Amino acid sequence: MRITANFDAGNIDVLNIEDKNNIQLAIRPDVGEEFFQWFNFRLSGEVGEEYVLHIMNAGQASYLEGWENYQAVASYDRQHWFRLPTSYQDGKLTIVAELACETIQIAYFAPYSYERHQDLLAAVQTHPLVTLEHLGDTLDKRDLTLVKIGDGDTSKRNIWITARQHPGETMAEWLVEGLLYSLLDSDNASSRLLLDKANFYIVPNMNPDGSVRGHLRTNATGTNLNREWASPSLDKSPEVFYVIKKMEETGVDLFYDVHGDEALPYAFLAGSQGTPSYNERLAHLRDRFSDVLKLASADFQTEVGYEIDAPGEANMTLATHWVAERFDCLANTLEMPFKDNDNLPDTEMGWSPERSIQLGEASLIAMLAVVDDLR
Repeated sequence: MRITANFDAGNIDVLNIEDKNNIQLAIRPDVGEEFFQWFNFRLSGEVGEEYVLHIMNAGQASYLEGWENYQAVASYDRQHWFRLPTSYQDGKLTIVAELACETIQIAYFAPYSYERHQDLLAAVQTHPLVTLEHLGDTLDKRDLTLVKIGDGDTSKRNIWITARQHPGETMAEWLVEGLLYSLLDSDNASSRLLLDKANFYIVPNMNPDGSVRGHLRTNATGTNLNREWASPSLDKSPEVFYVIKKMEETGVDLFYDVHGDEALPYAFLAGSQGTPSYNERLAHLRDRFSDVLKLASADFQTEVGYEIDAPGEANMTLATHWVAERFDCLANTLEMPFKDNDNLPDTEMGWSPERSIQLGEASLIAMLAVVDDLR
């Protein structure tokens, strides 16, 4: 028996591996020790044998509600991800795996590797409307890459999409993958019409350092990027600094910041209602966007979500709030579950890369519904 996390986005510490029925593990916290919940490791053993794994420090994780009704994901081929029997009790997360192959990968959610990120960039750059722009270096000297889609016509609307400010929220980049491929499909009439009306600026991975390091929520310095938008710095949050610099050049008419939520088993929007300049125009746009997204995807719902901020009480360090206020634009955070989607459950897969991809495709329909009214 062997357990390793010595790979891209890997995260686990092995405490005791002597007994296959009582394997003891611990999640390694992000830099700064403030956040942890993401795990990603490989177990090698004997086919047909059952292995019982206990994550001993789960009771100190960042979001304890995230363990309620949670099932870990696993894969033998790193393509198809399914759920394993998982339970949380007395501060321990217990995962049971009966091996059908010698090696299984087990993770908090289906990983989106840095190599797949590079493959995505390489694939989309072959499209004639796509340009890749290097915005700057991260603290670990990785590329922060912007995917620009359009013909540069300044009369068009400018739609900005960011994903994985929190690196462990891998469903966000799965969604962007689906959105990108659908948007660039020349046989997709809705996408062609949308590109006639808008230029797109997409950052598929805002936090490549945290992604590779196996962090849940922070970058290489332990900084939560989605609390940096009011005053980013090159020392702590260059990723946000460079994106804002580019936004100031292009302007923003619609902003879509894609995330995952540990606790709530639903897909939902969190908007900018609490920002100082929120008005009836933005409220109408938000309602229209939300209504159409609900029609385009049965996975999306509007009944359950975050509490709406009182007028003027929004936290202006968050991306959605800062961008909405700075550019007087429609801005939303899209949240997806780590668990299953309770309004449309799937006991084998739960929320999955495939459902994230499809929600990305549906998001384009909602954008098309509002694009003419963004200015």
